[in-house]
Amino acid sequence: MPERYADILVVDLLGGIGDLLMLLPAVHGLARRNPGARLRLLTHDPGADLVRADPAVAEVRTPRHGRPGAEREAVLAALAATRPDLAVSTTRYDGIPDLLEAGAGRAVTDLWRDPPPQQPVGDRYLEVLCAEGLLGAADRSARPRVYLDGAARRAGERAVARLVGEPLAPPVVLVTDAGMAVKRWPRAHWRGLARALTRRGHPVLTVGPVDPAAPLGVPLPRADLSTLAGQFAAVGRRGGVVVGPDTGPVRLAAAAGAATVALFGPTDAGRYGMGGADLQGLPGCAYRRPTAITEQPCWWEARCPLDTAGPACMADLDVAAVLAAVTAR
Repeated sequence: MPERYADILVVDLLGGIGDLLMLLPAVHGLARRNPGARLRLLTHDPGADLVRADPAVAEVRTPRHGRPGAEREAVLAALAATRPDLAVSTTRYDGIPDLLEAGAGRAVTDLWRDPPPQQPVGDRYLEVLCAEGLLGAADRSARPRVYLDGAARRAGERAVARLVGEPLAPPVVLVTDAGMAVKRWPRAHWRGLARALTRRGHPVLTVGPVDPAAPLGVPLPRADLSTLAGQFAAVGRRGGVVVGPDTGPVRLAAAAGAATVALFGPTDAGRYGMGGADLQGLPGCAYRRPTAITEQPCWWEARCPLDTAGPACMADLDVAAVLAAVTAR
């Protein structure tokens, strides 16, 4: 029988909502494998809101401030509050692995461990935990699922019902922004897609900045992350699709049960795909580094070596290809 742990600390301080969502199958797997355990999760806001109501998570902690060293301080505080029997971490900076290895009964602090270039990140986490004996073979096929309480589901359903009702053609949500400029699809492409979808009778909703002079569709009401997940679930219930770049809100849509068409450029669709239609722009780009994306020359400032106008990989995803993926869902 595998060893059971009574207190588990999971640390994900990479900063992005998508990073947390990719870890959720591991969190849920650890909870299933250790029934009755007190599982604590240390992560950043605003992603923390997505797990506060999750029955698998007993406590959610966040760093107390945004100054340098906040994450290390948060780890020290979590260890001081209760010495965990098991600590699992995606976070490798600021000496955090050393703190966990010294402060927990057992620690697994490298979930990235020699990844094959085409293996999805979330699958790598599960494979490493299986190799450590912490998860079983059945856990390896799990996909991210965010827990939605009744209030979030009802709020999301009300918002979508008010905007589109029960449409003849499925609604499509366009997530037009990304946390990094290098991941943004050209605005002209978004306009072409919105026009094509409208001509086909699809209600077009949007998440992201609104251009009053040339709106792409009807904005979803601004909401916290749990309610946004409820809105995506309501879109999914209507057979709808969420389209957008490799960013947290699109991963949230997939985790809430909506079909997705994800637009990948600087990141590799094979490694970071969401499980829907994952489209790769400029697949032969010689500058793309699937397992070392931050070392790409374009990454931090979106300065593309191939096109001074913007990321060539994102522009390579043409409207016709994206439209075909949306309408095939």
